[in-house]
Amino acid sequence: MPPVRQNLVNLESVTAHVPGDASRVLLDAVSLGVERGERIGVVGLNGGGKTTLLDIIAGRREPQGGRISRLGGLKLSHLAQGDPLPAGARIRDVVLADYGAEHEWASDPRVRDVLTGLGVTDLDRTVDGLSGGEKRRVGLAATLIGEPDLVVLDEPTNHLDVEGVGWLARHLLGRNCGLVVVTHDRWFLDAVCTRTWEVAGGRVESYLGGYADWVYARAERYRQADAAEARRQNMARKELAWLRRGAPARTSKPRFRIEAAEALIADVPAPRNTVELLGFATNRLGRTVLELEDATVRIGDRTLLDGVTWRLGPGDRIGIVGVNGSGKTTLLRSLTGERPLDAGRRVQGTTVQLAELTQELVDLPREMRVLEATEDVAKFVRLGKLELSASSVLERLGFPAARQWTPVGQLSGGERRRLQLTRLLMAEPNVLLLDEPTNDLDVDTLSNLEDLLDGWPGTLVVVSHDRYLVERVCDTVVALFGDGRITHLPGGIDEYLQRRAAAGDAVATITTSGPAAKAAPAVSAAEQRAARKDAARLERKMESLAARESELHDALAAAATDPAKLMELGAQLKAVTAEREAVEIDWLAAAELAES
Repeated sequence: MPPVRQNLVNLESVTAHVPGDASRVLLDAVSLGVERGERIGVVGLNGGGKTTLLDIIAGRREPQGGRISRLGGLKLSHLAQGDPLPAGARIRDVVLADYGAEHEWASDPRVRDVLTGLGVTDLDRTVDGLSGGEKRRVGLAATLIGEPDLVVLDEPTNHLDVEGVGWLARHLLGRNCGLVVVTHDRWFLDAVCTRTWEVAGGRVESYLGGYADWVYARAERYRQADAAEARRQNMARKELAWLRRGAPARTSKPRFRIEAAEALIADVPAPRNTVELLGFATNRLGRTVLELEDATVRIGDRTLLDGVTWRLGPGDRIGIVGVNGSGKTTLLRSLTGERPLDAGRRVQGTTVQLAELTQELVDLPREMRVLEATEDVAKFVRLGKLELSASSVLERLGFPAARQWTPVGQLSGGERRRLQLTRLLMAEPNVLLLDEPTNDLDVDTLSNLEDLLDGWPGTLVVVSHDRYLVERVCDTVVALFGDGRITHLPGGIDEYLQRRAAAGDAVATITTSGPAAKAAPAVSAAEQRAARKDAARLERKMESLAARESELHDALAAAATDPAKLMELGAQLKAVTAEREAVEIDWLAAAELAES
């Protein structure tokens, strides 16, 4: 028997605009709700209203119009962006405020799991001396401890490494509460979320499933509407092609949905032509790129590299992973020569033109316009066979035409970082080192960045906690395990997590995306057989309902001049769509039980 649904929060015709500017509408008569057990990922462009939506759900902001209703006695926990910690407070005062004596929380395995998983261990330390990342983890720990009915998280994966993101996914999957989360980490969205909300143009569109499912649905929407936005459609189709060629189980959609999507990607080439790009890279770089020979690098009393030889060749695309503080940024600085080796030697090819995206922002004249700052480097850039203008590259990285004339002094920190990345690409380097390039980028901008990097002919080294980005743009993954070596991982990030777990570290080993990744209790063989039968029956029903939906769409098109008929058909379509979505939820539960 399916669990009883319980509405936690409902928004009815909610309207909100930018404070002080009623002309900039962020939410326009939005109606939606959150149920217990739903895990909702929120995506959309930066500045499009995602944080406003979360603040309204959490009760931190009142809308300009509409109505909000909440379950009586609702316990809600909210992690917002930029919330300060109380000055002078100890970590235990912030995180364990609801507990008295130490034995009260120390005996609770969930509290211990949160503290260990987020690396919050020195409870007597004051918050004043913490770094930005440490403060963020303390805030996240305080949000997760307890038994809230609804958890609302705004960018919780910021400042978490790959393992921390994996732990957070596992932790949230094990909770029986509602979840609404804004994050740019697409692997996390796939691993955790059962529904995706897209905030765009004042509206909130709802899609069943995680990030991959949203990509499928959006690509199909573009196809059905025959949208004039050809570039965005091609972007969705290209990413869709990569999803289907990549690891299995990226999508929770049933087979008939996947088969329907194949028509969209039948003629789409692979995201990048590796052989062709290698040819470009070799012509530009020659045989020698960057090499560390018998290199030793020490950080204080710790040895990062101990007599390591590592050679980067033309066209290599390498992702570097490791826990926070493992030395990834120091390794990049050693590659560039900014940080001298303690022993050994660094070799750089004579034709190398190296560029590095650091985590520090570069100062530019405040009065300079965004487009001027970009064209100051170059007006056009060639990426493989593609030549793009400075304006086009800016647009792809989240600067629409109107925003390109904004003075640099008025940009946010995230926008300045995107401008820094744009200027690097415009310089046409042939060796590119990127340190956490996904910070402050929304998912659409990330997809555009990946598309640019797909056609970039050179040697690429990426440090990132965003495993989706690493898997998409890199061909090789190496890790820093703290043993003085650089370890090649043929199995990629999954192998990294498995090795960390085997070494005795408390690591979440979620190796597949989507609802298939959820931990499930053991079931009997008879229950599995029954679940498989249910899944097959429900899949047939979904096929029938999908066919009926298609018929109704055709009928609506044919009845374009008959208002009464349009209303009748619209009501039928709404009912069929609601029934199909309900059947899909039941199918997901049956399919999960059948595979457990």
